[in-house]
Amino acid sequence: CLFMQYATEFYKTLRISKEPLLTMFIQGDDVMNYLVTGGLGCIGAWTLYHLVKESKKGICFDVGDNRQRLDKLLSAEEQTHITFVQGDLTDQTQVNDLFADHGITHVIHLAALQVPFCKANPALGAQVNVTGTVHIFEAARQHGVNHIVCASSVAVYGPPALYPSGLLAPDAPRVPHTLYGAYKVCNEQTAEVYYRDQGMTSIILRPYTVYGVGRDQGLTSEPTKAMHAAAQGENYHIPFGGKMQFHYASDVARQFIAAAENPLDGAYVFSLGTTPVAVEHVAALIMQNCPTVTITVGEQRLPFPEGCDAAPLYAQMETVYETPLETAVTETIQHFQRLAAASGS
Repeated sequence: CLFMQYATEFYKTLRISKEPLLTMFIQGDDVMNYLVTGGLGCIGAWTLYHLVKESKKGICFDVGDNRQRLDKLLSAEEQTHITFVQGDLTDQTQVNDLFADHGITHVIHLAALQVPFCKANPALGAQVNVTGTVHIFEAARQHGVNHIVCASSVAVYGPPALYPSGLLAPDAPRVPHTLYGAYKVCNEQTAEVYYRDQGMTSIILRPYTVYGVGRDQGLTSEPTKAMHAAAQGENYHIPFGGKMQFHYASDVARQFIAAAENPLDGAYVFSLGTTPVAVEHVAALIMQNCPTVTITVGEQRLPFPEGCDAAPLYAQMETVYETPLETAVTETIQHFQRLAAASGS
């Protein structure tokens, strides 16, 4: 009929223009849709976990389709509350379609290739970590999303020898010694320019050593791998030692959600808190939970400072999530043990 013809043309016009009006027309303007890029990674999976538990709509955008990390956190039924979109962050058209099709209202941008992968393939690392981030900012701008939350890293800094002892000041110079860190510096500066030029606000969080169920790759994943091995009754060697800040993946995810829901006027970058502790102390905590195993620690030191001052985070954010290390290590090991028991291994 004539009405359907006009309706179809109207839809096509909105769809091609990628206007947020399309989703508002279909869903209403009170719907909140949380985009989580890299949603099948460790922090992404925990972010989707908390969104589901809080009855909030998560849109998972990831280049892969392997849900093994999510499967460790959410049941198949719980995962039906998530919209999964497989796509390529380096493709601007796909990113634009993502915003147009799903009425994105909140952005938690976590997708990135980690330290070893950026070193192995610098060009791809830059395409994903830098160009992909620009695609997110630009799609958000075009679709009226004026606040973005992104993940950076302690890797924006150089080795401890470059800095005074103690916690790094918030204005300490960024001197990355990895390509991954260099790409993160670029993203922080991109956010600053989008605020100056477009008025888009952002909060960027810099975790250090993230640990917890699902942390199975990346330079600082070794302590979690040790917890997993111990839960299986196996010994493990962590190849690096020294002091660093440890951040529980569940806490990090909740902090990203809080940052998405509580915009600040500016382009803010916050290091996460916690007192730096020795890797040897974490190994001791693991062995306290699993007395039959031995966890050893190497002498290598990571090319990052011991820790960063999180005072600005505490000053600006209403809530800061920080589960005690002892509690979180125990929770992680027990979680691994439950998973092993459920699988019969």
